[in-house]
Amino acid sequence: MSDIEKVILRTRKIESLLRLQYHAEGQGLDQLITSCEERLPHDVIDKLRYIASTYDKVVHEDKYQSDIERQFLSVCNDCERELTPRSGRFIWRVAITLMTLITLIAIAFYYAHWDELTRHIIVNPR
Repeated sequence: MSDIEKVILRTRKIESLLRLQYHAEGQGLDQLITSCEERLPHDVIDKLRYIASTYDKVVHEDKYQSDIERQFLSVCNDCERELTPRSGRFIWRVAITLMTLITLIAIAFYYAHWDELTRHIIVNPR
């Protein structure tokens, strides 16, 4: 995959995150950033502007040579991590913890009262 493809794909991913999570409106990354700037984390705005300027240079300049590999991809990773909502992971952790707790309580209950329960569940044939 060429540098141009990497820049375009990563920029599109960030654009879709801005549209979905921050309800950004516009056609380019610059317009998307401007439309939802007040809802964005402050430390990510400069990174997004860097991504937008790199995108513009790579796509619009004929002889743009860059060593974007490490720095650009690192900034994209940081932005994606910060723009992705964390509540999903938190909610899943809480749900799994609750289910585990309820299961352990049920196991302990059945273990403690098994003799009494088997008298009511298992019918002795006569």
